Amino acid sequence: MQQRLTGLGRSRDCSAVDVATVARRARTENFPVASLLFPRRLRPHLRAVYGFARLVDILGDEVEGDRLAALDELERELDACYSGRPEWPVMRVLQPTIREFDLPREPFARLIEANRMDQRISEYETWADLRFYCVHSADPVGRLVLGLLRRADDAGLVAASDEVCTGLQLVNFLQDVPRDLELGRIYMPAEDRRLFDVERLDVPGPQLRALLEFEAARARGLLASGQDLQERIGGRVGRAVSLFARGGLAALEALEHADWDVFTQRPRPSRVRLALAAVR
Repeated sequence: MQQRLTGLGRSRDCSAVDVATVARRARTENFPVASLLFPRRLRPHLRAVYGFARLVDILGDEVEGDRLAALDELERELDACYSGRPEWPVMRVLQPTIREFDLPREPFARLIEANRMDQRISEYETWADLRFYCVHSADPVGRLVLGLLRRADDAGLVAASDEVCTGLQLVNFLQDVPRDLELGRIYMPAEDRRLFDVERLDVPGPQLRALLEFEAARARGLLASGQDLQERIGGRVGRAVSLFARGGLAALEALEHADWDVFTQRPRPSRVRLALAAVR
């Protein structure tokens, strides 16, 4: 199946999205800094899981043509990881990780389903509706990380991880309002937009600012569970896991410093700021 991925420089089929492409995407986020605090033996496996998550997003957001068909093909590659030999480079890297840590298929499948939802749903009516989307788009990544730590059976850790992952997803929604609008998507619940009398997200003003501040407060409350993760896991790994939440909080600070202007720039913390958070 031939598809063209915009922003990747040339035409290629989906199977040619390589590990280097995924790694380049990672440099714009707080994942690389956080992963350096994990034991060296775990880092390749973290990159493998993260690579899958980024690949799903690339296929769901950037393929020109039938994105649902591209996601179906990815799901077949996922099945091959469990009962065969995958062909795509990112999936060939992922298969040994799945086998070594006995990672379940379900979280990977949920990430694919989230991107299918993106093809069908352009906006969400309530916070509960959006939270259900995050159960598919965000929470599985945290559960897979817990799987790498062999802690996925700890219900308390899973609950805290879900909170942090959803909080991080909300931060991304705040940072990416213009990009999401270009994709024809709105991730600010309609009930919240009505509450603050926001008819259009592309019109800056006091109403939009109040809405963004409201959603940021919700994200902060969820990210507070990062401290619980750190205490429950403990040690250097606990600090590493909590750094994901710290990165989200730093992104919210960057939004505040930018006076909630998400249209002239994409406010985000610098890598130096993330590194300082890691040192602390």
